[in-house]
Amino acid sequence: MILLLNTSKPQCEMMIYKNGEYETFSWEANRELADNLLTFISDNLSKNNIQFSQLTGLGVFEGPGSFTGLRIGITVMNALADSLDIPIVGGRGEEWYKEVLHKIQKGENTKIVLPFYGSEAKITLPKK
Repeated sequence: MILLLNTSKPQCEMMIYKNGEYETFSWEANRELADNLLTFISDNLSKNNIQFSQLTGLGVFEGPGSFTGLRIGITVMNALADSLDIPIVGGRGEEWYKEVLHKIQKGENTKIVLPFYGSEAKITLPKK
């Protein structure tokens, strides 16, 4: 089973790919993403009688999108991949999940996914 996650927008999207089919879950995370993302993932896995140990790969949307949303989602997925010792890959574009699934099925593993913001970060310089 492969867990897929997109946290680039206020609505968090999660998919479970098993037996050739996707099951999709969404949650209006807004500013609660950091506090509740692991609970959202865990609860939806539990509702489908899936334990973390049954996951065989992780796919995550790299961006572009919300700076903070991407950082939180990708960090959580990188940590899960490391702790479960399973492959992780990232993807971009409208059909990112198909790209990710193809990479995992080919045996790819980037070990760490980095966010893609689509432009340079706009960081305010100190006034002093």
